[in-house]
Amino acid sequence: MSSTITYTVSGMTCGHCEKAVNSEVSALDGVTAVSADAAAGTVTVSSLAPIEDERLAAAIDEAGYELVGRSA
Repeated sequence: MSSTITYTVSGMTCGHCEKAVNSEVSALDGVTAVSADAAAGTVTVSSLAPIEDERLAAAIDEAGYELVGRSA
């Protein structure tokens, strides 16, 4: 079952930030699409199955940013 969830990410300020987050998150197994938005401070992740928050947080941390939580 596919899943699309939007998360809040702190620290992104520009297009380079978006590309870094997109690159790290898209490398996770099962991820089919990623859309980071620095202006909104969000990343929307589509995947074949829900991604564990810990795995997503690690990928975002690797890009140099912090996963704050799921967006409302």
